[in-house]
Amino acid sequence: MLSCPNRMITGIQIKPFIRMIELVAERKKLLEAYADLRVADVRDGMDYLLLHKQGSMSPDIRPLKRTRAYGIAKTCKYIPYKGKIPELDQNEYADWSGKYYQEINPYPWVDEIREGDFIVIDQSGMNVGLMGSENTLGCLRKGAAGFVTNGGVRDTDEIILQNIPFWSVIISQCMVQGRLQYESHNIPVSVGGVTVHPGDVVVADGDGIIVVPQKEALKVASIARGEHEQDKKRRGDHYRALGWKTDDTVY
Repeated sequence: MLSCPNRMITGIQIKPFIRMIELVAERKKLLEAYADLRVADVRDGMDYLLLHKQGSMSPDIRPLKRTRAYGIAKTCKYIPYKGKIPELDQNEYADWSGKYYQEINPYPWVDEIREGDFIVIDQSGMNVGLMGSENTLGCLRKGAAGFVTNGGVRDTDEIILQNIPFWSVIISQCMVQGRLQYESHNIPVSVGGVTVHPGDVVVADGDGIIVVPQKEALKVASIARGEHEQDKKRRGDHYRALGWKTDDTVY
């Protein structure tokens, strides 16, 4: 039993703190394992474990801007709005619109974002900009590493300018009012034909998105790392033979 000035701490009470420290260490190890791996490397790693039919999202899901991102899945789900759009004048609509975000379409998962979270949004394929230029920045400030949705995203010129890693099916003009409503978060979701569980690893680049089950993630990363190192060496040999200046993608 540990003692402190104001209370006694038993072994049972300290176990959750020890487990929390362990989880933080495991999360850090997982993120480090995927630090510079490409989607293609990860796909190869999955294949070596005979997971050929798992992980790769539909090629319909594309980046707004070619970039690379990776992280640990933070999931949320939105569904088509089930209510009616009320008959309102302009001022009444402004009031209803503001309340909509609090009562019908909130974003409770945003306050839970941790450094390295990859936001995976199942918005039921709706052509709606659930995320835009302002709220993606808010998530970025909290540590979000990237975003993917099976629906739409809006304010895309600004999102591209802001270098926010975002993959989607649709570029949308629409706000959520009268179109979407929040259902749940931190649950398995289906995006791009892949079931994503909270804690899975998400890797995204110009080749698309791949999701690695958490229990296989370190094994896949180890195999993918070997593939990536081999590719960097071979491509470096070609660079030198061609008289090209090397870059950080080759050895």
